[in-house]
Amino acid sequence: MKTIRAEGAAAAEEADRSWRALPKHLALALASIAMLYPLLWMLSSSFKPEEDIFSDLSLWPQTVTLGNYVEGWFGLGIQFGRFFLNSLIVSGLAVVGNLMACSLAAFAFARLEFPLKKLWFAAMLGTLMLPYHVTLIPQYVLFQKLGWLNTFWPLVVPKFLAVDAFFIFLMVQFFRGIPRELDEAAVIDGCGPWRIYWSIMLPLSRPVLAAAAIFSFIWTWDDFFGPLLYLTDVANYTVPLALRGFVDATSRSAWGPLFAMSILSLVPVFAAFLMFQKHIIDGIAASGLKR
Repeated sequence: MKTIRAEGAAAAEEADRSWRALPKHLALALASIAMLYPLLWMLSSSFKPEEDIFSDLSLWPQTVTLGNYVEGWFGLGIQFGRFFLNSLIVSGLAVVGNLMACSLAAFAFARLEFPLKKLWFAAMLGTLMLPYHVTLIPQYVLFQKLGWLNTFWPLVVPKFLAVDAFFIFLMVQFFRGIPRELDEAAVIDGCGPWRIYWSIMLPLSRPVLAAAAIFSFIWTWDDFFGPLLYLTDVANYTVPLALRGFVDATSRSAWGPLFAMSILSLVPVFAAFLMFQKHIIDGIAASGLKR
């Protein structure tokens, strides 16, 4: 009898909690709809004829057409796949460079002893506070003198030199959480710093490496300013720069193809996030960082 009463009280309490949480869930649902509406409207507009895009604000097109995707893919004189390939090359090399260089720098700060270590670490943290525009002109002059303008080198080579202090700090925090007894045991077995880094630290650091890889890919894929500075040949354009080709300030812009190619450009980013979102959460949680 007591058991039946206890179960009934628990069910009533659970129902009461559900009713109390209902306003919060409704508010969250409305906020989600408000945030998703622009994206859904752009998706819907990519299937509408050009004349219906701004006259019909509904999410369900009255006339469905794939013409925007065809025109967008071939409309710039070069197939849009070329721009996807350029973005994949730049983003892929940026990921490899950031993982290699930033993990080595983080290992040195977290595990090795060298002169002025604290000063160099403070200087590295100080670069986090520098606006990107401070180093813009010196970098541009340097790459111009090297003859790297209108190539991918200015977008890729700095990634192999550990210039992203955020990833270094992220990895330093994670490496510091790995017990030093593992290093000491490896030293007793005759391992040097390179062997400890490669065989012990990297295998134990998969969550933070995955988080750094995903952030690096998304930020490089979405970067507009860097390619705008260094790339002048249309054949070398990345996706964000190519999308600007559909917007003309002096005549009628091609909104339909622009929306269609914008939707396609989101696919790799969404795919990367959906596939590795667990690693993003694990990596950030393990290092205790938020940007």
